[in-house]
Amino acid sequence: MSQPQLDDEREWPIAKRLAQRIAAFDAQDLTPRALAAARTAIIDTIGVTLAGSAEPCVRILLDTPGIADAPGKCTVLGTNVRTSALDAALLNGTASHALDYDDFSQPMGGHQSVPLVAPLLALAEERKLSGNALIAAYVIGIETEIRLARAVNFHHYDKGWHPTATLGIFGTVAATSHLLKLDSEQIATALAIAASLAAGLKANFGTMVKPLHVGHIGRSGLFAVLIAERGFTANAAAIEHRQGFFNAFNGPGHYDAQRIFENWGTPLEVESETLGLKQFPCCGSTHPAIAMALALVHEEHVKPEQIESIHIQAHRRRLPHTDNPDPRTPLGAKFSVQYAVARALVDGVVRLENFEGDAHLDPRVRRLLAITRTDPHPDMPEDAEHQFGAEVTLTLRDGRVLSRRIDNLIGRGPANPMSTDELWEKFADCSKRAIGSSEALALYERLEALEEVSDVSTLARLLAKRVLPGGDVAKQKLEVSSAPERKSEETAWVP
Repeated sequence: MSQPQLDDEREWPIAKRLAQRIAAFDAQDLTPRALAAARTAIIDTIGVTLAGSAEPCVRILLDTPGIADAPGKCTVLGTNVRTSALDAALLNGTASHALDYDDFSQPMGGHQSVPLVAPLLALAEERKLSGNALIAAYVIGIETEIRLARAVNFHHYDKGWHPTATLGIFGTVAATSHLLKLDSEQIATALAIAASLAAGLKANFGTMVKPLHVGHIGRSGLFAVLIAERGFTANAAAIEHRQGFFNAFNGPGHYDAQRIFENWGTPLEVESETLGLKQFPCCGSTHPAIAMALALVHEEHVKPEQIESIHIQAHRRRLPHTDNPDPRTPLGAKFSVQYAVARALVDGVVRLENFEGDAHLDPRVRRLLAITRTDPHPDMPEDAEHQFGAEVTLTLRDGRVLSRRIDNLIGRGPANPMSTDELWEKFADCSKRAIGSSEALALYERLEALEEVSDVSTLARLLAKRVLPGGDVAKQKLEVSSAPERKSEETAWVP
């Protein structure tokens, strides 16, 4: 990856140093692995955005005066609404995180794709830009936000900030400014503006505000880029200033700015083993245990009626937010490792429908919840390099004891990629809810060759809900595919 050669660069403000790298990045710097990883992540994010487009948090935003009322060419995914790029970034960004089904990253302590995809799609649709340019912009956005995460985490996360938002906004700026081909001075200004617009508190996890964080920073990051493009000013040292982002958000001594630039782009962060897609539509911290439960079902042919007791042992960082033995709402079930494991043992799959309606009250699952014990794993230390491990042990009524263990499973990343069939199954399950099965297949096929799309706006027809025969567009503004209402439930969790 090409980098500017700057002898005195260490004396420059961080925003300027970052801006030089963002401006210098070129689509030709994409390795085949980076291209494939970026394309897959973008497809996955579009799928979960379509699924989330019917969620109450998005419907409320659509019904709020002043939102989506601005004229524009940008599609609100899964609806027939078109609006400005800023409002599309807000609405689609919120939808993309509404179901917590989007990809995530260990070093970021959050979700890396959702701060990028909605604003990039809006901008590319509005300005008729290419799929290849969008992919390159996505990759530099990932590089920027995760490099900043390496500088501030995990103190940043533990202090109470939501990194998907507070760090993701810098990814939004990097990606959208690159897509617009801003120069390095404009990019530095946009990054400095973003330092003042960054926001997101973990106190609001478990409520509609969590996905709103993503919509808000997607809109704010794009807003920062658009006003910087027009000559707005900001302090280029706003990130490292004594009263700037690092010191206000983390505090002196709790960050290492140099980690941003060490071995920049070699390899690209998008190629990292620490990024993973979500195969299951629930908290990522439950995924290692789900995978082990499914292994027992499929390899040992265990039936739920055979089980006498269940013991879940997970890395202790995975439990504060998922040790929920008696979930009473669909949202609570998403953050219950006990429920997720029980559902895997009962059905042999874990799907969106398992976190809707009264699925969490299924008597078969409730029987297993009553015989489940959960503990931190004694062989997985808190400061271990790998922190996404779990072991599931089943005691059967015939006396057999069966177990499966994995020491690190950050979703389905490069070391354990989802198969083509698995990727399509997830995309279809998500997108058919909003646009129908045949449109979902057509969209998926186009997105599989996204780098060959010369004008992203040509995808708009496939991203939108069809207008109902004889329907009034205004009346259909909220007429997205139905989804059950979800009660908010306070909970503390990580991706």
